[in-house]
Amino acid sequence: MTTGNTSRADTNRRRILDVALAELLRDPDASMDQIARAAGVVRRTVYGHFPSREALIGTLTDEAVQVLTDADASARAGVTDPAQAVARAVLGIWEIADRYRLLVALAQRTVTVQGIRDRLAPLREEKTRVLQRGLDEGVFSSPLPAAALAFVHEQLLFAVMESVNEGLLPPDEAGHAAAVTALTAAGVPADRAEELVVRASREA
Repeated sequence: MTTGNTSRADTNRRRILDVALAELLRDPDASMDQIARAAGVVRRTVYGHFPSREALIGTLTDEAVQVLTDADASARAGVTDPAQAVARAVLGIWEIADRYRLLVALAQRTVTVQGIRDRLAPLREEKTRVLQRGLDEGVFSSPLPAAALAFVHEQLLFAVMESVNEGLLPPDEAGHAAAVTALTAAGVPADRAEELVVRASREA
């Protein structure tokens, strides 16, 4: 394959992924045919890059996890206080998490919950280190060990996403609420958690 053909193939693949994300967020049951039409390519082209709908969704899920991981690391960069690190991390990933919230719900059915847990393992391990430091320093207080608390935080974010999906929580309030809830789940008093999240929002 020539360089030109490779470049065109890469461009087509990227376009298919971008369009697929938009279509699946709009319609979680969007078919490969719908995605192909929206991308302006024939069905065969989509299947040339992704042998099945599950493979396409799996690739989108992998990309989503990588973006979340990068956003988490960026938000915590240079922050030494564990509580502030948690607040900034949740706020930092929330815009990305919100973009993928319908995809996450879709992936839970398609990729399997275990598949998502496996993909999120590196992010969870980093969160465990932050929480352990907070527990060691007395910033956090929990009957749960850090690893279990990190899992609780992960499921909390999924639950907040689902609350938005179900119309139980306004999207523009979700990030703030998720960050405050993550801190209170780690034993930070509610008023202190609110203060930390407000400050983190201003610094973002």
